[in-house]
Amino acid sequence: MNQNKNRSVFVCQTCAYSSFRWLGRCPECGGWNTFTEETDMPGRPSAKKRSSMTAPVAIGQVNAKAEERVSTSIQEFDRVLGGGLVPGSAILIGGAPGIGKSTLLLQAGGGLANQGKKVLYISGEESLQQIKLRADRIGIDSETFYLASETDVEQVIHLLENERPDLAIIDSIQTVFFDGLESIPGNISQVRFCGHRLITTAKQCNVPIFLVGHVTKEGSLAGPRVLEHLVDCLLLLEGDGLHPYRVLRTAKNRFGSTNEVGLFEMTGQGIEQVENPSAYLISQKRNMASGTVVTVTIEGSRPLLIEVQALVTQSNYGLPQRTANGYDHRRLTMLLAVLEKKIGMRFGNQDVFVNIAGGIRLQEPSADLAVIAALVSSLREGMIPNNLAVVGEVGLTGEVRGITYVQKRISEAARLGFQRLFLPKTSVNELKHPESITLIPVQTVEQLIEEIFK
Repeated sequence: MNQNKNRSVFVCQTCAYSSFRWLGRCPECGGWNTFTEETDMPGRPSAKKRSSMTAPVAIGQVNAKAEERVSTSIQEFDRVLGGGLVPGSAILIGGAPGIGKSTLLLQAGGGLANQGKKVLYISGEESLQQIKLRADRIGIDSETFYLASETDVEQVIHLLENERPDLAIIDSIQTVFFDGLESIPGNISQVRFCGHRLITTAKQCNVPIFLVGHVTKEGSLAGPRVLEHLVDCLLLLEGDGLHPYRVLRTAKNRFGSTNEVGLFEMTGQGIEQVENPSAYLISQKRNMASGTVVTVTIEGSRPLLIEVQALVTQSNYGLPQRTANGYDHRRLTMLLAVLEKKIGMRFGNQDVFVNIAGGIRLQEPSADLAVIAALVSSLREGMIPNNLAVVGEVGLTGEVRGITYVQKRISEAARLGFQRLFLPKTSVNELKHPESITLIPVQTVEQLIEEIFK
């Protein structure tokens, strides 16, 4: 019997789980109707070359040096990358269709081309004329910026090896295919094989490469998810298509922090960086409105002032609603339980809505105290002064716990004109702060409520 005969397998298009029979629900990721039939091509046996095996090297003999960085001329982009592009690095950038991924990379490539670097932009979705029209609109015109429209992975690799650019952009990985695979472009097998070939070639040629990947309506990377362990950096461009602002996040970065955030604004002339995000995020705050307060959060190494909004209203349904936008829903439930148990406030017959303005998603727990202040303000219809900011983590017993990067938070609040800052008592000791701002230490949630609404 022929052992090399190709077999058909069913592969989940979300997580790449494979099965020899079709399944309605994926046991790995839980997705429904995600299996498609693909050909399982056995790998070719490779000869064992023992004489050329890599020998181990003592760690003390390894010459370690800092990675060389190349600036894209977009400060917010460089910040998220960890300081700039590293030669030979592979970067996967994901986002919903039309969010601005191609425009951002086109501008980043234009910034390198203006420095005399050679940039190769390979598109499988648009013609050269379409890319040229967008480049003219955002003001890119350089003799070292090259365009190509190609979807065959072998031809793309041929271009990379012959041109040896300083930056390569593949837009997008779902359109690239290999003739040897029977599946259509965008399937897991095509994305995995083509992505691996492109990343390997880029590292051999020492060329930094951007791979563009689209996300599903659920917000996951779908096919490109199988490339997450291969790439050096995974970026996610988020935002609402109805609003001009975009947030660039780092989910993985071998050359920098994974917590950095870049803020951009989509305009008619392209995508522009927001140089003062704190001022933007609180610029539309209403004067003396109940249920709104400002907190100071840390995104990577940057302090940001964020407006926290809460709305508490009488429920007209049997089961009160608990909705959080940009904040952990389970943490909101915990804070409501603390207010009911420790303070005696009743939310059982109230609908509760919490929103983080500006499209920011708060990850760290230092926003707990601000969420509580906004909830109490909305419930009591009490106004919180505009010159006041609140920051602190809340425990299950109602205590206010210490936070990190206190000095950065104080400096940012003082820079934007805030005169009072509520923060944990354990974080106030021996702090130097500007005379323009007063620090008010609190130990419990009850003490915070008394100080603000006395």
